[in-house]
Amino acid sequence: MNFQAVKSIYSFEMARFFRTLSQSLISPVLSTSLYFIVFGAAIGSRIDEIDGVSYGAFIVPGLIMLSVLTQSISNASFGIYFPKFLGSIYELHTAPVSFVEIVLGYVGAAATKSALIGLVILITAEFFVDFSILHPVAMLAFLVLTCVSFSLFGFIIGIWSKNFEQLQMIPLLVITPLVFLGGSFYSVSMLPPFWQTVTMFNPVVYLISGFRWSFFGVSDINIGLSLTMIAVFMFICLGIIGWTFKTGYKIKT
Repeated sequence: MNFQAVKSIYSFEMARFFRTLSQSLISPVLSTSLYFIVFGAAIGSRIDEIDGVSYGAFIVPGLIMLSVLTQSISNASFGIYFPKFLGSIYELHTAPVSFVEIVLGYVGAAATKSALIGLVILITAEFFVDFSILHPVAMLAFLVLTCVSFSLFGFIIGIWSKNFEQLQMIPLLVITPLVFLGGSFYSVSMLPPFWQTVTMFNPVVYLISGFRWSFFGVSDINIGLSLTMIAVFMFICLGIIGWTFKTGYKIKT
């Protein structure tokens, strides 16, 4: 394992994050704060409790996941697409660095950025909503797993994208709807039986459900199943990345 290569990639990506701190950190925090004001304070005060939790507190895990998922994909996809756009990806591919080390550097940095954003939003939520975290260790575990799994997915998007339009298209047209339809603002049990079944095919549901359980001890889906689905998603992403580097698909061509 070439740890120096991993450190170099990781340090470069983190430095870029801090150079654009207002865009990378402040912007998602401000946009999420608006959700807390509108849905948590204004609308939430007029909605009954869900599973014994006030609506304002109920949406906190979902809103954190909304930002974390979006930022994980955005950070990872842009991180690998930028050297591809500049042409330096070819040097990286021919260097004595394995795809594992490349992934550790880029995905590790993207996951770190997203986790920081998630924690800052969590602290920000305290100013708008009264809540407590029942299982803090599990909360951190789900946060890290989410950041890593969707950073891997974003890494794939960055490699496969041909231009900046494609880079933004998938998060906009696919991920955002999945998050909003994944139980961010409601409990899956509130849906009709047919739509509950359809929702089970949404991978984001398992993330949000497990993350919400770590806060309030209530969940739409069994925690073991949530962890299993997250692990399956991660291994699928790793397999696709490994195949991409092995064949050079979208890298050599």
